[in-house]
Amino acid sequence: MGTYMDVHRNMVGITADELREAHAADLAIEKDEGVHFEKAWADPDSGTVYCLSHGPSADAVQRIHARTGHAADEIHEVSLMV
Repeated sequence: MGTYMDVHRNMVGITADELREAHAADLAIEKDEGVHFEKAWADPDSGTVYCLSHGPSADAVQRIHARTGHAADEIHEVSLMV
């Protein structure tokens, strides 16, 4: 299992409720791809959203995001954490 940080852009003005709804949509189907979404953060001013997840591949993470209507612009594997 890898750890992934993904980036979504162009979400200017996203609210806390919208972020919670998007995260909940991912959680509802994450098991279909063997992924687990840990946390999501957003900066409404820049429109940038970050998600931290664990899964078998970046492609698996992207498939879940795409199915819930918010495909990631970037997905980075994170191999070192402190």
